[in-house]
Amino acid sequence: MEFLSCRLDGWSDPSLRTPHYTIPPTLHPNLPHRLTGVLSADVFSRYCRLRGYNSIYVCGTDEYGTATETKATEENCTPREICDKYHAIHKEVYEWFDIGFDHFGRTSSPQQTEVCQAIFQKLMENNWLSENTMQQLYCDTCKRFLADRLVEGVCPTQGCNYESARGDQCEKCGKLLNPTELRDPRCKVCQNTPRIRDTDHLFLELPLLRGKLEEYINEMSVAGSWSQNAIQTTNAWLKEGLRPRCITRDLKWGVPVPHEKYKDKVFYVWFDAPIGYISITSCYTSEWEKWWKDPQNVELYQFMGKDNVPFHTVMFPSTLLGTNENWTLMKTISVTEYLNYETGKFSKSKGVGVFGNDAKDTGIPSEVWRFYLLMNRPEVSDTLFTWADLQSKLTELSNNLGNFILRVLSYIAKPPGSGYGSIIPDAPNAESHLLTKTLAEKVSKHVDQYLEAMEKVKLKQGLKIAMSLSSEGNLYLQESEFWDLYKKDRASCSIVMKTAAGLVYLLAALLEPFMPSLSVEVLKQLNVPPEMQLSLYHEKGDINRAGRPWDILPAGHKIGKPEPLFKQLKDEEIEFFREKFAGSQADRIVKEEAKAKKIVEQKIVEQLKTTKISETDAATDISVTRLDIRVGLIKKVQKHPDADSLYVEEIDVGEESTRTVVSGLVKYIPLEDMQNRKVCVLCNLKPASMRGIKSQAMVLAASNNDHTKVELVDPPESAQVGERVTFPGFSGNPDKVLNPKKKVWETVQTDLQSNAELVACYKGVPFTTSAGVCKVSTISEGAIR
Repeated sequence: MEFLSCRLDGWSDPSLRTPHYTIPPTLHPNLPHRLTGVLSADVFSRYCRLRGYNSIYVCGTDEYGTATETKATEENCTPREICDKYHAIHKEVYEWFDIGFDHFGRTSSPQQTEVCQAIFQKLMENNWLSENTMQQLYCDTCKRFLADRLVEGVCPTQGCNYESARGDQCEKCGKLLNPTELRDPRCKVCQNTPRIRDTDHLFLELPLLRGKLEEYINEMSVAGSWSQNAIQTTNAWLKEGLRPRCITRDLKWGVPVPHEKYKDKVFYVWFDAPIGYISITSCYTSEWEKWWKDPQNVELYQFMGKDNVPFHTVMFPSTLLGTNENWTLMKTISVTEYLNYETGKFSKSKGVGVFGNDAKDTGIPSEVWRFYLLMNRPEVSDTLFTWADLQSKLTELSNNLGNFILRVLSYIAKPPGSGYGSIIPDAPNAESHLLTKTLAEKVSKHVDQYLEAMEKVKLKQGLKIAMSLSSEGNLYLQESEFWDLYKKDRASCSIVMKTAAGLVYLLAALLEPFMPSLSVEVLKQLNVPPEMQLSLYHEKGDINRAGRPWDILPAGHKIGKPEPLFKQLKDEEIEFFREKFAGSQADRIVKEEAKAKKIVEQKIVEQLKTTKISETDAATDISVTRLDIRVGLIKKVQKHPDADSLYVEEIDVGEESTRTVVSGLVKYIPLEDMQNRKVCVLCNLKPASMRGIKSQAMVLAASNNDHTKVELVDPPESAQVGERVTFPGFSGNPDKVLNPKKKVWETVQTDLQSNAELVACYKGVPFTTSAGVCKVSTISEGAIR
């Protein structure tokens, strides 16, 4: 979900705005999608405060829906636990980015259920909902209907044919889809092919609401100056023809549907999530209806990426219009295009790009990230993130803004005789100083342009105007030749320095929405107390004072200690970041494992030097080398049809066909955790029939002392399927088939154990692959069998 902002007219101040932005909790916030939306909201919210508007900024995590259930399955925990985890992660990242929420909430609150169900009841009463039977994909293995995001397949759009399209939308071509439209669909959990089954659902009758919706769109798109891409996307939906939209899902995690027939279903996330704007506001203030049910006095703004436009210009307004209540509807929508990364697109699903936690870990200050993302905000067309461009923008920031502020404050801080001893000088008759008067006219014009841009939510333009004001300040210093004036015309020099110091203060105010921590530092260096901090109130005369920069700071004010504001990024640092964040997160894992492999190999060498096993013993102890342990990949798994405690797996061990393996792991490892994972497989046991199914190998696992906990032995993610697991220091070839009478496996097994570092070992020597050692998750000193 994306950012909203409200502006309320008719209170003590002529405008009031409420920014909202809610986000899925299932991934770290990434720069183009979540963070830039939240950042845009934060900039606008801070601007509202700067103007003295009665405003609040409310945000939260959008916690219901398939994405949450899927992530919870992946991490083997409950949806509530996954939401708690990622809510905290988002909150931490946003705090580091100086995102100034008034309230950071979540949609899994009781208030969300209350508001969502109340809106639903109104839609029912007003006959804007219909019932219909729809065909939906059902997985017989998982025994459930599959929500949109639990299905993947080939995109049906002509010319696309993307093989990993989701059931709700193709990430490649952007086409909105229904799961049944996919070619060769597969369950995302078990990878089996689902079948189509009938299921009853509730639909929002968008065709019947079309008249109300079009009246709203025609009026507000003009009054609110909707961005062109928002208008085009909305009109495309209308042109294609509105269809009834299903608002229920066969899930457990969500807002329950208050209807006897549908009590086992929940609301579809794109019906319930925008309502989170309202419910999170109600969590913040009991007077939430003054914001959401007063359209005569409230203006509502929204910021988002272009892929979410129809949900906010069609779905959400239709939902509110259908209640026949006096809801505040969106007036202005600001839509961004895509921010691409280096040589391709950011992708949260593939892990391509820089994420919020990554930005924090670079050590580059948050104000630099904020500046770069806002200067690069894709307002009209796609823009590109590159590390070289980040370096270039930082150099521009330092040479322009940083240089101006440091020159002014450093000169004022010089001791008397060469400067002003840190005291702002008096500057009588400043308006009669021609160069200063010319600067003041430019400043006044720039401030007017800044206000106009920000009122129209042209954030990038507002930032550029503020930065151009800094350029004017540098030009003013250069043309005044203040270093020479100090000796020749002290009075004129004092005018220049007092004016320049006022401009520093004004810049700190204008840039506060964009780089708040920078403004804090500048005000600290100016030694300005909170009660003196500049605003841009009309009624207080701040706008007029901004056009008289020599009047901003009083004569006799003592400034603080000047310090450089920015640190340049060196070429080698940029190259390091480019290399570190190259490819996908999966690629980075492979790189890290390669590094870990070298470290492990060095440890193995050292370990073999000190091991109690002598070279003679290693040469004669050939039992472990008789085992054919390979890296396998589980391709398919299901429960044994005649044994509740057994799984039946099809495992690729590098042969022409997979091997069937029966494992007694049902009560220890969930079915979804067995899917599509690499395992260590003992391949030369004699095949044995288990409840009517012949098992052709054995999956190795570690167990604790009382056998209440069992974990698979995991090869490194980048280990090659089919490669043999070795034990450095031991050599020999495996038997074709282990002779059960000689009990080779039983003899070796007693010395197989996970160590304190969770590494799987034989007599202290690690299970080793070309990509590193094999490990278990949490069981140390556990027997491996």
